[in-house]
Amino acid sequence: MGNERRHWALAAAPLALALLAATGCESTPGARAEPKAAPSTSAMSVARSVARVCAKPAAGPAKAPAGAVTVDPAVVGDLAAKTKSSPPHTTFWLRPGKHRLDPDRYAQVVPKEGDRYLGAPGAVLDGGMKNQYAFGGAARDVTVRYLTVQGFVAPPDEGVVNHDSADGWVIEHATIQDNSGAGLMAGARQQVRASCLRDNGQYGMNAYKPKGRISGLVVEGNEIVGNNTGDWERRREGCGCTGGIKFWAVNGADVRGNWVHDNRGTGLWADTNNNDFRIENNVLEANDGAALIYETSYNAVIRNNTIRRNNWVEGRRAADRGDTFPFATVYVSESGGEPRVEARTDKIEIYRNVLENNWSGITLWENADRFCNSPANTSSGDCTLLVRDTRRCAKPAIARAPLYAGCRWKTQRVDIHGNRFVLDKSVVNCTAKCDRMAVLANYGTYPDWSPYQGERVAEAITRKQHNRWHDNVYVGPWKFVAHDPSQVLDFAQWQVAPYQQDAGSTLDLRAGG
Repeated sequence: MGNERRHWALAAAPLALALLAATGCESTPGARAEPKAAPSTSAMSVARSVARVCAKPAAGPAKAPAGAVTVDPAVVGDLAAKTKSSPPHTTFWLRPGKHRLDPDRYAQVVPKEGDRYLGAPGAVLDGGMKNQYAFGGAARDVTVRYLTVQGFVAPPDEGVVNHDSADGWVIEHATIQDNSGAGLMAGARQQVRASCLRDNGQYGMNAYKPKGRISGLVVEGNEIVGNNTGDWERRREGCGCTGGIKFWAVNGADVRGNWVHDNRGTGLWADTNNNDFRIENNVLEANDGAALIYETSYNAVIRNNTIRRNNWVEGRRAADRGDTFPFATVYVSESGGEPRVEARTDKIEIYRNVLENNWSGITLWENADRFCNSPANTSSGDCTLLVRDTRRCAKPAIARAPLYAGCRWKTQRVDIHGNRFVLDKSVVNCTAKCDRMAVLANYGTYPDWSPYQGERVAEAITRKQHNRWHDNVYVGPWKFVAHDPSQVLDFAQWQVAPYQQDAGSTLDLRAGG
């Protein structure tokens, strides 16, 4: 895809991810102590209603619906053949049992517009570790329900279900597991609901469309667990090519009511020119890396999420190697509110979330050397949504308005309020560097024609770009980083000039350990 990133730009090298001891559809074993301070009532309500769909998948119809074409698991290739010979808008009912495609790597089901695939209880479409794709083609408005799809070997960055990112698909009450690559891709107006995306080699879902942007994406009530079994960040150092779900250039997404847990690496990751996201009422827990990364993107509401026990593997690994960067559980990287980009909000608003016993909290970061047409822009070939032609971002014009501001993704207009941050270091099993809240940038050095050299970006993100914490509750020994990693502050220093953050907030040092 060409969209690589090095998201901890102050670090000498990207993280190598560690293997989870176990992944599956049950929550992390309760051997760890609970924090002394309980989360809020609303957070506990969200946790109780978490989408445990992998352990208890909904059953499909036991009998073929009226008018449906019945698919026989005893006939190899029956599903693809009957799809080919049937008209558009046909309903297919897959009998119980293991369905196989022809034993060719490119054998797949190519739906027609409006086709519907319904699995009976126990219906499985199995690629036998031979077929690359399950469902592909450009047909719109295809539905896949109550079906398990497993054992396909899609190449890296490609997906098994909706391989070609067709529009209007509905994936519902499906189990997509144990595949290489991504369990599924996404097109415009796609709905993924009440499904189990489990133990796939690279992504649970890769929301990427080679031509055009994805809009109107809904991801609701799913369990997204154990993905990136192939450990791709280690195999492609710094690739930024993994996650429970990865979003690329999605314009308008509602991500709500999901249980995103125990993924190797990041839980949810929006990377490169995403816009207008609502991420709400999710439980994000026990992911090796950040619970959420919002990178080189715009305009989002992140609210009412329960975020706990994330980033223990990646955060601890960085601390052990002496890295001073505040590796965060919610990481906003070169992303901000932008009124000139149409959305349901003109800010990034992070509120009414509970963050409990993660490795650090929220980091707002801006890489001074990352902008359109810079060799340091790891989203290679991409420019901001304000300047579509990358070639315009060059000297001497880039040093003046409007390109000076338009050629870089800016972490600006981020409003963090009404959250509860709980940290008990005895639960996280850490002594240092797991207690950070941060807003910072690096010292601009590269390339030699950059107009952003020196401390300009660090000064801007810290004091001039309307990034604000206020009215939060802190429980535990929190520290605060401003401007650069060397500026580690206590709560009182964070609240007064020159930073003046967290007006109306409270800190209880004793209650969190």
